[in-house]
Amino acid sequence: MRILAVDASEQSLRETARIAAALEPEAELMTFLDPLEALAAARQHEIDIALLETELPELNGLDLGRYLRDLYPLANLIYLTDQRRHGYEALTIHASGYLLKPATEDALRRELRDLRYSREDKSHKRVFAQTFGNFEFFVDGKSVPFKYSRTKEIVALLVNNLGAQTTNGEIIAALWEDDGDPEKKASYLSNLRQDLQNTMTRLNLSGIIVKQRGSLGIATDRIECDLYDWLEKKQASRYHYLGDYMNQYSWAEYVHAELDEISYNMQEED
Repeated sequence: MRILAVDASEQSLRETARIAAALEPEAELMTFLDPLEALAAARQHEIDIALLETELPELNGLDLGRYLRDLYPLANLIYLTDQRRHGYEALTIHASGYLLKPATEDALRRELRDLRYSREDKSHKRVFAQTFGNFEFFVDGKSVPFKYSRTKEIVALLVNNLGAQTTNGEIIAALWEDDGDPEKKASYLSNLRQDLQNTMTRLNLSGIIVKQRGSLGIATDRIECDLYDWLEKKQASRYHYLGDYMNQYSWAEYVHAELDEISYNMQEED
């Protein structure tokens, strides 16, 4: 579990972090005085619980909560503030709790015990990537209709690369191989990256694609994938590799061969 705590007061933030660490010792705790830095971090790492002050510089806590909710619809927002007047607005964005400072350990314990979205709710992921057979990308049980087939192929390549950052050059080499005119391909890739961003934003999946300068990756902890589950659990996986992998993409043949070897070794061990 990952907890994000944001407060403009260093002293208050330190006390919130102390209480949260005592109540959830196994949780990863991320603390920020700057809400924009907190939001940037949240785009890279899935948030389960956010402990937010309402009065923050540049981006107030309520707007920060809205952004977090767009990224993670099942994130629990708990406000710790000395402002009573924002209580109703916090309810409109479905906050899990609203505590007046100074928040006691007992009060925060009650909020953590009675979260709006339980940990069982969060075990279900909205995104499923199917790699065995033809590649398909499902959100909320429906196959995503990408505007361009190449955009879908980029997603397939990122899934294939197991979350590793994939450079623009590597994407171009995979999608077009040696099909000349690199400048034209770079321009085309820029359009595809924008289409990918627009698609993910429209689906409220902004945190799924991890963008860095000149490269892309996929947040593997935010998706369910038959390949990932099978590689991790082997024979215990609910998914079974039957010799077909991303059949529509020629660049997948290298991994296809590796999966054949893994499958053969698994059968030898039985």
